[in-house]
Amino acid sequence: MAVLFGGQSPEHTVSRASAAGVLAHLDRARYEVRPVEITPAGRWLVYADGGATPGAACPAERPAGSPGGTLAEIAAALAGVDVVFPVLHGSAGEDGTVQGLLETIGLPYVGCGVAASAVGLDKAVTKAVLQACGLRIAPGVTLSPDRPAPDRAERARLGLPVFVKPARAGSSIGVSRVTDEADLPAAVARARAVDGTVLVEAAVPGREVDVGLLQHPDGEVVAGPPLEIVLPDGDFFDGAHKYASARPPFRVPAALDQVTTALLQERARQVFTALGGHGLMRVDFFVRPGEEPVVNEVNTMPGMTASSQYPQMWAAAGLSYRAVLDVLVATAWSAGRRR
Repeated sequence: MAVLFGGQSPEHTVSRASAAGVLAHLDRARYEVRPVEITPAGRWLVYADGGATPGAACPAERPAGSPGGTLAEIAAALAGVDVVFPVLHGSAGEDGTVQGLLETIGLPYVGCGVAASAVGLDKAVTKAVLQACGLRIAPGVTLSPDRPAPDRAERARLGLPVFVKPARAGSSIGVSRVTDEADLPAAVARARAVDGTVLVEAAVPGREVDVGLLQHPDGEVVAGPPLEIVLPDGDFFDGAHKYASARPPFRVPAALDQVTTALLQERARQVFTALGGHGLMRVDFFVRPGEEPVVNEVNTMPGMTASSQYPQMWAAAGLSYRAVLDVLVATAWSAGRRR
C-alpha cells in the first residue's frame, strides 16, 4: 500500500499530520506500507516505512537538480503497489487531480472519486449541488476572481457577521470572521491569496455538529455518532483550535436527542449520495432546535490525526482507528476490482 502525503497545496503540513495518524495505525501484519511524499515542488519521494512519522527515513539519493513529478518518478513510486491511500488535503490532491491519475493507471484508492473530490473541495459548487437537491445551506455570495466584493443589496441581505472563505481550500486557511463591514475588503484579499474564488457567507447561529460517514465493501454507508464542536460565543473553529490545541473542543457523542441525531445522520447520507461520495466523508452542520439543519461544509478526505473529528467519532462508536482503516482499504480494494 502506498500512503500519499504532503502535496502542493497550502495544506501540505496538515496532510503530513494526517498521514502520521494513518501510518501509526495501519496494521503492519496485513499491509506492506510504502510512504510516498509529494513535495511542495511536485516531486514524488519514496521513503522507508517510518511508522508514525511521514518521511522519518530518508528517501533514496537522487542527483541534485533532477526533475520532480515526472511520469517516470511517479511510476517508480507506485511500482508494485496494490492500493493507494491518498492522505492529501486541499488542491492538487483532494480535488480529483491525484484521483484522476490513479484512475488512469488503474490503481484502487481510498476515498471519493474524481467528480466527488472535485465538487467536494469547491465550496461554491458543493453549495449549488446541495441546494439543488433540497438540502439547506447558509446564505452566501460567491465572488468570482473579477468581483472585488458583494454589492450593497447582497451585503444588506447577508448582514453581519459574515465568514469569508477561499472556495477551494480547507483547514480554515484564509478564513475570516468579519463583524465590521470596513474589514470586509481585507478579509476578501486574505481569502483570495489562497484561491481566486471567494465565498462570503452569513453567520448561522447554532451548534456546530459534524457527522462522519464510512462506506463498507458491500456498499453500505454508515453514519457515526455526531460530534459537537464546543467553543465560546463569537469564536470559530480556526487553525489554532484544530492543530495547536492539545485538547480539541469536541463533545462526542454530541448531546442531542435521538430524533435530531437520526435527522443529522440521514442528511449526511443524503449529502454523500448527492455528491457521489465513496469510502468516507465528513459533513459539518449548524443545528438549531426545531429547524432543518444547515450544511456548512463537506470534507472528502477529513483530518486523520488521532485527535481529529473523524477518528474520534468512530472511537465513540466502538470502532478503533485501525478498524476504520481496515474498512477503508477493503472498500477501496473491492471497488477497484469491480471497475
